[in-house]
Amino acid sequence: MASMRDIKRRRDSIQSTEQITKAMKLVATVKLQKSKAKAENSKPYFNLMYETISSVLCKSGNLNHKYLKAGDSPKKAVIVLTSNRGLAGGYIIRLVNSSLPAADTYVYALGRKGRDGLARRGFQIKADYSEVMNEPMYRDAADLTVELLDAFAQGQVGEIYLAYTSFKNTVSQTPKLMKLLPVELEEQQEEDRAKAQALMTYEPDAEGVLDSIVPKYMSSLIYGALLEAVASENGARMTAMDSATSNAEEMIESLSLQYNRARQGAITQELTEIVAGANAIS
Repeated sequence: MASMRDIKRRRDSIQSTEQITKAMKLVATVKLQKSKAKAENSKPYFNLMYETISSVLCKSGNLNHKYLKAGDSPKKAVIVLTSNRGLAGGYIIRLVNSSLPAADTYVYALGRKGRDGLARRGFQIKADYSEVMNEPMYRDAADLTVELLDAFAQGQVGEIYLAYTSFKNTVSQTPKLMKLLPVELEEQQEEDRAKAQALMTYEPDAEGVLDSIVPKYMSSLIYGALLEAVASENGARMTAMDSATSNAEEMIESLSLQYNRARQGAITQELTEIVAGANAIS
């Protein structure tokens, strides 16, 4: 059985850890409230943007446009949104690693955890914009869109993906892998296209309109994913720190019980020795 001194040292150490986890939980809670509000306020706009593009393509017939078909290159580009610190983001690494071939995939990393984790798995890190995750802005998404569309137009990549964590609530975050280019319709949208009676007309022409609207569509999806990824990170960190604090409290309670038992045993032993000594003298 551990000595009273060992138990007390361990209990004091866990109490110090508990104070740290409580402080980290409070910080994550404040950040979560701010990032959650941003994500929820912007979500209707990005959902509407996605629905609008889908509706336009459903009513456009069979357009032959560069953004609607895969490029000639077998290479793929994936935007990976993770955290810069631990306790959040590992599931995105596993999702990308299981879904895309490392040899044919360029990683545009937004978050050091994703960058380092995928680099260890053999992925080529094409660009690193980890500082963006500290305070995401729409301008960051727009600049990244321009860079990726240039690579797509020049034949450097044939497909573009987005990997991020979708924020549902404080304790539930879902990793997602979305295909940005070529723009594709889901099965239900394909059925809607078949049923569509009126076709979309473009002015001046379809190519010019899609050249203008698809970059805005991509920027919107990337920025929306950035906001959700930040909210998910703070939610995951807050949940982790809450669990760590609860575990520390349980361990402190258990060690306090052990300490009291050891102390009671030591007192009982001392009394027994005193009584035995008194009896021996008499």
